Amino acid sequence: MHTKRLGVLGGMGPLATVDFLQKLIEETPATRDQDHIPVIVYSVPQIPDRPAAIVGQGESPLPHMLEGIRTLKNAGAQAVAIACNTAHYWYDELVQQGGLPILHIADAACKSFAGTAVKRVGLIATEGTVAARFYQSRFAAHQLDCLLSSTHDQETLVLPAIECVKRNELAQAHALATPAARHLLDQGAQAIVLGCTEIPLAIDYQASDVTVHCIDATRALARACVAWWRSNGHETP
Repeated sequence: MHTKRLGVLGGMGPLATVDFLQKLIEETPATRDQDHIPVIVYSVPQIPDRPAAIVGQGESPLPHMLEGIRTLKNAGAQAVAIACNTAHYWYDELVQQGGLPILHIADAACKSFAGTAVKRVGLIATEGTVAARFYQSRFAAHQLDCLLSSTHDQETLVLPAIECVKRNELAQAHALATPAARHLLDQGAQAIVLGCTEIPLAIDYQASDVTVHCIDATRALARACVAWWRSNGHETP
């Protein structure tokens, strides 16, 4: 029996966590149950709001997330994926204090641009993720220009779309998120990173003209998890 296990720090939000797990399964080459990655999931939606904490308007989620990582570690996890972009604001503290390696979602997303001609990338994300700048810094390291949603789009399209997903109102979320993506394309973005784990659920609710231009950070993280698993001697077919 394989002993290596992936821990998933989730619940931020619950539907996004399930979406990550679905994509982890989809990205794993497998022909039977035993070929899939052993996963331990910590999905506690009561972790304090991440964007609010970053802008100084709420309790820090760090102690709660560290509790989750300790739970995962005690259950046998040897690496962690966080099914929330904004939570990566605390990445360094989570690694240092949690005692487990964490696969970074923005690093995973940036790998999607290897070998492409993309030079200008749009980013759809929470206010907290934008303020944290971990995407922008990684884009710059890859010589990618970053376009952000306007304040108006952020307030009237992006954030309401995220809130709709958290209420499981995916049709309305799609109606909000799609024009936000289209506006970034109109500004010259050659690709758009969906840098909030709720946004892929909104965009993909039904097919649209923007879908082909979108990089799903959630799926990119799932691929990184599969690569981690296979690099540690567990080859799936």
